[in-house]
Formats: sequence, structure tokens, C-alpha cells
Amino acid sequence: MDDSGRAGVERALERVPRAGKISLHLAGGGEFGRGRSAVLWAGVQGDLTALTDLHDAVADALGAEPRPFTPHLTVAYAGGGALRAALDGYVGPEWTVDEFALVRSHHPDGGGYETLNSWPLGG
Repeated sequence: MDDSGRAGVERALERVPRAGKISLHLAGGGEFGRGRSAVLWAGVQGDLTALTDLHDAVADALGAEPRPFTPHLTVAYAGGGALRAALDGYVGPEWTVDEFALVRSHHPDGGGYETLNSWPLGG
């Protein structure tokens, strides 16, 4: 995304309604895909209504096509049986989401992420 595209995205995200902070925790997990293309994920639970509302507001602000939302945390690429088994029955500590961020992926350039901007949640 070039600077003019980024500026437009940031203006759109500035208008996203920001209700209160969101309480979440990790629980369980699974895999998307198979073999080398598998993605191991941890499930997200807690105030999923508020998280989904934020997701929908961001998608609306950006004019994105509606698509299913599956809250999760990517843990690893190319699944591992032992790691997958460790997620079964796991319930992590609660944490509070107090902002949302615009993040650039550098995976095609060697990996990593860069936070470009963030917006606080109310409450």
C-alpha cells in the first residue's frame, strides 16, 4: 500500500465507532489446511459480540466484502501434532483489548509485521 492508499485507510478507520474495551482469552485450537500449508491456531473466546461488532465496523469503513469472521490467533504454520495436542483443553488468562491497529505484513520481504497506526477503544 502506498502512502496515499494508507492515508485513505487511516481516514476510514478514524471514523470507526469505538465502544468500550473488550475482554478476551485464548481457549482450544485447531488447524486450517493440511500438511505444509496447515495453519495452527488458538481459539479466541470472551466478549465475541463486541469483537465481531468492531470487526464489522472496520470492514464497513473500508468497504470490504462481508465474509465469515473466525476469531483466532495464528500460532504456527505447518501444523505439529504435539503443539496441536497442547492446545486441546487449553484456557488462557483473560486480557483486555484497548485498541485496534493498522498493521503491515512484511512476509513477502522476509517476515514480520509493522504497526502503522492504532486507535484506542472507549470505556
